[in-house]
Amino acid sequence: MSLLIPLLQVPGQTTLAIVAGFFLTFLWYTLRWFRLRRSMPPGPLGFPFIGNSHQIPEIKPWRKFTSLNEQYGPVISLMMGDTPVIVLGTAKAAWELLDKRSDIYSSRPRFIIGGEILSDNKRGLMLPYGEAWRKWRKILHSAFHARRADTYRGIQSDESKIMMHQMLHDPEHFERHLQRYAASVVTSVAYDRRVDSVDEWIVQENMQAMDYLTSVNIPGKYIVESMPWLLRLPKSLQWFRKEPEAQRQRDVAFLMHLYKDVESRMKDGAISDCMTSQTIANREKNGWSELDVAYAVSTPFGAGIETTAGTLSIFFLAMLHFPEAMRKAQEELDKVVGPDQMPEFQDKDRLPYISAVINETLRWRPVAVLGGSPHAVMTDDEYQGMYIPKGSTIFANLDGIMQDPEMFPSPEMFLPERFVDATDPRLQTFDLPFGFGRRICPGAHLALNSLFINVARILWAFDILPEYVNGEPILPDTRNFTNGFNSRPVSFRCRVVPRNDKVEKCILAESEAAKARLLVTK
Repeated sequence: MSLLIPLLQVPGQTTLAIVAGFFLTFLWYTLRWFRLRRSMPPGPLGFPFIGNSHQIPEIKPWRKFTSLNEQYGPVISLMMGDTPVIVLGTAKAAWELLDKRSDIYSSRPRFIIGGEILSDNKRGLMLPYGEAWRKWRKILHSAFHARRADTYRGIQSDESKIMMHQMLHDPEHFERHLQRYAASVVTSVAYDRRVDSVDEWIVQENMQAMDYLTSVNIPGKYIVESMPWLLRLPKSLQWFRKEPEAQRQRDVAFLMHLYKDVESRMKDGAISDCMTSQTIANREKNGWSELDVAYAVSTPFGAGIETTAGTLSIFFLAMLHFPEAMRKAQEELDKVVGPDQMPEFQDKDRLPYISAVINETLRWRPVAVLGGSPHAVMTDDEYQGMYIPKGSTIFANLDGIMQDPEMFPSPEMFLPERFVDATDPRLQTFDLPFGFGRRICPGAHLALNSLFINVARILWAFDILPEYVNGEPILPDTRNFTNGFNSRPVSFRCRVVPRNDKVEKCILAESEAAKARLLVTK
């Protein structure tokens, strides 16, 4: 930049100095850009200043990431404006960086729309690594660690029995019954409050809020994410603020309503111990505001419905396309459980094929297609000779990882046997769908318990069959999924048919007993 000094000292040359200064700045930035891109993992070059923003679609960007990994390799790089983005396309790369180096890969990138404007940096899933995140994580861990999660099995079992009754009498709306189940479990755990219908206001308000959140956290959707200097504009000119700010006001009103409801019942002595009552009791000791607590305890309600219900919808989709897997699972259930009683949690160890069906469902079409919220690296790093700059956004692209033919041969096929016969310990435990390192999903144990009890009981009781038109089966598209970063199947139709009279009688009896227990405890 010293070349600019003589120009600034020449009278009458102000315009020339400005032009020369701009040119030299542009040249310096461009050279720096190319040096950085040469040292980073391979990927499409893009352009200085804007990076690859124009090459990443707003709709389902994970599919573009998958194609780029196929083209350039298991670890690729992009630039979103000035922000380096690293996309991991194999489980090996994700484990080696996000698990083995979790001490530096456990932060989060900056979320301008979803984190700052929409959520005022109060959603723990998007917090950077630090004291605020550790406090949030401690609350979630105390509520959902493995032993604690097992104490919720009674709630999960009873809500599952009610769901089975709903599915028996109204099979056409199976998706709504799955959503009601998931909603009632998480609201019971978080707020000591059941849900009788998916149409209840708190469920609809939560689903609307989550749909909005997942829609704004799509990479490349908002230009301000790659050009944060736009925040320096007067607020009246920041066109991207209006919608998320309006949604934030709606979210705050909703979450504080849930908080105040628990607080009121605590004062009246009319509430059982739950996640929110525990957190309110410790609020002042932890130095949290009421709104901090309201956001923190909403995490399972926000994340638990669409992930659990979405995975169960994927299970239905898989059974339609791969009926041979359904038949094998039913044979195991008939042998181990029989037709006179429902599967229970204590049957799990004797039902390895059911567990394999669940793992294959999580692999075949993962709901968290981008591996959940992206990570950020806290210091410069190197991987296999490739430079990963400090502050890079890291995506573990599960859409591609779960389709890796080296790890999962014939990846488009639904093959539970790959888990039954697995010798790789990472496949035997298979926590891959729940994230990596210190950012692994805190509700994984609760989610797996819900998946087991419902998959086992649905297959024990029902055949999942396609609808027929003019004698031909109508199968839904296995790739027709929603666009949010938690991507679930677009609603589809099928037939849910009881397997025999005995299961019908059992469902009726068990659901009545479950209702009685839930009424007594609430």
